Order: sequence, then C-alpha cells, then structure tokens
Amino acid sequence: SIPTPKVSPILLSFTIQACRRMNGIAEVIANHRRSCFDRLSTNGLSGKQDLCADMTVYFYLTTYSLNINRLYLMPSKIKTMFLQSLDHHLLNLSVKSDLTAFSRFWLEFFYFGIKEARACLFTGLFFVAVFVVPRAGLFGIPRYDALLVIALAIQVWLVATKLETLDELKAITLFHLVGFALEVFKTSSGIKSWSYPDFAYSKLFGVPLFSGFMYAAVGSYIIQAWRLFDLRIRHHPPYWMAGLIAGLIYANFFTHHYIGDYRWYLAACALGLYARSSVIFRPIDRDRSMPLLLAFILIGFFIWLAENVSTFFGVWKYPNQLGAWSAVHVGKWSSWSLLVVMTFTIVVNLKHIKQRIHIAN
Repeated sequence: SIPTPKVSPILLSFTIQACRRMNGIAEVIANHRRSCFDRLSTNGLSGKQDLCADMTVYFYLTTYSLNINRLYLMPSKIKTMFLQSLDHHLLNLSVKSDLTAFSRFWLEFFYFGIKEARACLFTGLFFVAVFVVPRAGLFGIPRYDALLVIALAIQVWLVATKLETLDELKAITLFHLVGFALEVFKTSSGIKSWSYPDFAYSKLFGVPLFSGFMYAAVGSYIIQAWRLFDLRIRHHPPYWMAGLIAGLIYANFFTHHYIGDYRWYLAACALGLYARSSVIFRPIDRDRSMPLLLAFILIGFFIWLAENVSTFFGVWKYPNQLGAWSAVHVGKWSSWSLLVVMTFTIVVNLKHIKQRIHIAN
C-alpha cells in the first residue's frame, strides 16, 4: 500500500491557527480537518512526497483563506444590498388611495425622515467619525489623518457600489476644492478666523485635508436628496444670474476682511432672485412643494447645529472658544445659508439635474 505522506509540523500549525480565526461552522471544519491531519501524520515520506503533502495542505489553506475573506466581506456586501434595496423601495413607493388625511400626513412625514436620513449617508458617516475618533487618534495615526482616511474610504465605497455616480463624484470633488481654498484663507496667519490645533501629517498650508469633506458633505446631501425626492425646481432664475450671485457670495467670504461685509446685500439679491422659486418633492406618491429659499435657510440651520457639535468636540475652534467652548454665533447661520445657495448652484449644473429645472421667463 502507498504510505500516507507526512505533513510539515510548521505548516500544520500555521494552518490550524488560520482555521481558528474562523468562527461558527468554519471552526467545526477546522476541527475536522485537524483530525484528518493527525491521521495523515501516521506514516512519513521525505523529499518530493513531503513537498507534495505540503502543497496539498497549502491548497486547503488557500481555500480556507478565500472562505475567510468571503465571511469578512459579507457584512459589507449585505449593507450594500440593503442600501440598494432601500433605494429601490424609496423610489417606488405607493400607498392605498383610501388613507385618511391624518394617516397620510404621518406616513409622508415618516418617509420624508427616512429619505432625509438616506440622503445624509455620507454626511452621517463622516460626522460620526468626527465625533467618535478620539483626539489622540487611532492606532498611532493622528486624528485629522484618520478622518481623512475614513472620508476617502467612505467616498470610494459609495462610488464602487454605484450609490454615487462619477459625475456626482466630480461635483463633490469641486466642493472639496472650493471648501479647502476657503479654509486655507480663513486659517491663514493674517486672518485667523478659526484654527485646527491638532497635529497632522496631512496638513497643507496649516489646514488638514479632511476639512474639504465637510463642504463636500453638503453637496453629497443635495445630490442624494435630489434623486430620492425626485426634486424639481419651478421658476429658477436664469443660470447666468444664479452663477453670478453664487460667485459673489463666495468672493465675499474673502473680500469682507478688506472692503467690508456685503453679506446682507447679497442675501437681498438672492431673495429677489429666488422669491418665485419653489422646490417640488415627492415623499411618497404625491408631489409637495415649498419655497426654495426656505430650503436654503433650513439646510443652513442644520449645518450651523453640526458646526456647534464639531467645535464642542474640538475638531476646530474659533478664537472665542480657545479658553472654553461657547456656542457658535448665530450670525454664522446666515453664512452657511448663503454657502448652501452657492453649493446648490453647482449641483444644478449637473446634466441630469438641469433637465428637471424650469427657468423663469
């Protein structure tokens, strides 16, 4: 009879250790395989037969490794499938026609909240990381660098799973660049509107690169909300006028340090431009509408709230918060609302969104 080849003890030990990393059914398989290895070790050969046996065990180990990877990757795949199924459900909602007005109100309110939460996917994940990552950093990685890695990972995941398109990624990248340029100016030695006190390898001109994602998060929210709510705009001002006021708003963030703050003049111009504009959205199966200016103000308010939480956790600080934390001045609400107007103008220039806008005559 052909003797059973002997398995190298080192490779056998390594295989068993790898098998132990699996759980559940995989651990049972490891125990069964270990008993097989004990039986294989009864007789021994040398040279080529030992090598052949080692190659056999290596084949088993490779197979187990692939199964381990599948097990580890499964939660990510399940989350992606869940989000895709959720998107399909939210985009194809229908309810009974005999619902009472009270029941329909609460059902639409519920789905409005679900769609808002889904639209804030990137924003929510990013700011959870901002609040959870300790100031000392993670695994020896400084806090700001860890936040940059997390933000990039979230963005890559959204594009890879087709939860965001490449065109949307281009717009979000533009938000990042626009926001980062503003951060560099505002934190410069001659301005010092706020500061990032912690150390980071990824700081450029004194600003951590992750900061641009805070502006990109606003753009990501608007893009996702546009799709989920089937948004349409009625009586939008001509593109050149909207682009001009957006450019002036952005420029005022820089120039008000030298020639005066014209924020309220620009706000009055925006009020005149968008006075007739309304946004049509669909919580379930019926269209609802609200003034577009009200949407700008509400989004700006929630950004102002997020800014208060961020400064409380010390992500960045204003000069009046260096000694002890205090609430961000309510005047920042108007600045954020104007910034939303500028962000909205960039979003509406996406090709598939421009088709859903009615330009005022």
